[in-house]
Amino acid sequence: MKSANPVTLAVGDETIDGTILTPAKLTPGVLFIHGWGGCQEQDLIRAEEIAQLGCICFTFDLRGHARHEDERNSVTRSDGLADVVAAYDFLAGQEGIDSSAIAVVGTSYGGYLAALLTAERSVSWLALRVPALYPDSHWDVPKALLDRAEIDRYRSHFRTGHQDRALAACERFAGDVLIVESEFDDYVPHPAISSYMAAFRNSRSLSYRVLKGADHVLRDESQRKGYNQLLINWIEEMVRGVRRPA
Repeated sequence: MKSANPVTLAVGDETIDGTILTPAKLTPGVLFIHGWGGCQEQDLIRAEEIAQLGCICFTFDLRGHARHEDERNSVTRSDGLADVVAAYDFLAGQEGIDSSAIAVVGTSYGGYLAALLTAERSVSWLALRVPALYPDSHWDVPKALLDRAEIDRYRSHFRTGHQDRALAACERFAGDVLIVESEFDDYVPHPAISSYMAAFRNSRSLSYRVLKGADHVLRDESQRKGYNQLLINWIEEMVRGVRRPA
């Protein structure tokens, strides 16, 4: 609903009456979380385009990356989640942000952290590209030192929220979800994606897309453009929905 305020304008020796209407909704926010080994620069192009939809976007570098790369072998998943919560709180605290309309976009490890974030903060829209899964065990072991073979075995089987903290958060999530899988992903296999999809049984909506011919990191420029457009279209649909008059 909009606010309507009467105004009177002077026109020469006369006055005219009018009404100015302003949107009741504030500005949606979009938080981007890059993957392990990535950086915020990978999200800047899509963030710039989404900002043109009238959203306030925030990208950032997780500890262990970019300027803090020397910490790569010491940061834990607990550190990563703390970084994401801090980034969310910063975005949500920006002037004009609508706290009921915040989207989180996560890639791979960033998708895993985004899922965990939904148990800590209010998220309306959740976009996950090739979201990773990790065993709950060894939570405080540095991320870089986790057993790769154990992780691969874990991802190769269907999991539920009874077994997995991130999936348990997804089972409680009631917002809108976009999941994007790469056809030729050798890091996050289909059973892990299926686990996420099944976990969102209480979501308001669930959209699933497969990027044909794509690998995990989207090395091909045309694949990156395809994902960017897919994400932008989905965010635009969500934003239009929240701005639509009742």
